[in-house]
Amino acid sequence: MKFPPFPKPRDLAAAGALQRELVAQVELAGDWSGMRSLVALDASIRRGGALVAAAVLWDVAAARVRAIGIARVPADEVFPYVPGYLSFREAPVYLAALEALGVDPDALLVDGQGIAHPRGLGIAAHLGVHTGLSSLGVAKSRLFGEAVGALAEAAGSAVPLCAEEAALGAPCPGAAGRQVGWVVRTRARVKPVYVSPGHRIGMDGALAAVLALPRRTKLPEPLRQAHLWAGRARREGLVGRFVIE
Repeated sequence: MKFPPFPKPRDLAAAGALQRELVAQVELAGDWSGMRSLVALDASIRRGGALVAAAVLWDVAAARVRAIGIARVPADEVFPYVPGYLSFREAPVYLAALEALGVDPDALLVDGQGIAHPRGLGIAAHLGVHTGLSSLGVAKSRLFGEAVGALAEAAGSAVPLCAEEAALGAPCPGAAGRQVGWVVRTRARVKPVYVSPGHRIGMDGALAAVLALPRRTKLPEPLRQAHLWAGRARREGLVGRFVIE
């Protein structure tokens, strides 16, 4: 799998302008029913060090990891961390990890935001548009929007995440603005995650896809594995493709 180079804007103004341009290409329809595989993406960095990413190939039917692609970007080539511009920092190393993995996945599950973003193009949405793959984001913290209603403590509970100034999204149920995602309690009495569609998946499809994945912690298991592999790769200096028998 080979992707075009990811854009390198000269400054935040140019980065924001590109996000506003590309958001028109986001497609919010579809689901992951019948999907055979997905790739979960997470990154790890030590202060002053290289940015390392893991692309974990998840077999949906077998509910297990099949292979991992690891890539790294030197510290001096990493875009600064600025909230709302994460794709310019992490997407290049994710694309390199996908190329190291060397497979054609059905979808991307990304540690980050989809359309729950001030300009509608979080990293999951940006990667989806760039690769043409269906994508969704699962974030551990809220970047944009507000929960509508009280979230129950039971596992599987969800309430809409909405914003009046949203660039994309469906009409928000019971509130003004647009729905940009979901606040989801994946495990009983633990902090929620923030789920938002990225590209080629609808709002209901994004929620159903996340709740259908196994969970040992609050993160869907493919993302937990990507997190573990990214940390291991950073500590051990791993790079390349690894197959799990």
